[in-house]
Amino acid sequence: MYQQIVDQITARVMAGDWSPGQSLPSIRELAANSQVSVITVRRAYEELERAGVICTRQGKGSVVAERSSLPTTLMRDELMRHLDALLASAARLGLDKATLSRLLEDAIESATDIPPAADIHEGTQP
Repeated sequence: MYQQIVDQITARVMAGDWSPGQSLPSIRELAANSQVSVITVRRAYEELERAGVICTRQGKGSVVAERSSLPTTLMRDELMRHLDALLASAARLGLDKATLSRLLEDAIESATDIPPAADIHEGTQP
């Protein structure tokens, strides 16, 4: 359950629903609203703090971290997890590097929402 809390808060920050400095519900409040134990919510908040998603101040509660690059960083981390999963799947299928590369190139060519390579080399990469 704690991972669901971590994922939901991370998703809201990534989407820009919660801006830097915005207060999060208190641990007790979120526990009551989610019908989970305070310990579960505390564990989720601790994980979010270690990941740099939130900052917690004793007696003042938790807020979204004040990093303008946070949503980009979180999305990049998520992309890397997907790439790791992709590589693990390719290994289980016994795909060699050339085949995997060809499959990725085909997928990239058919994608309509990925900017051309020139944009990345011009420094617009997050």
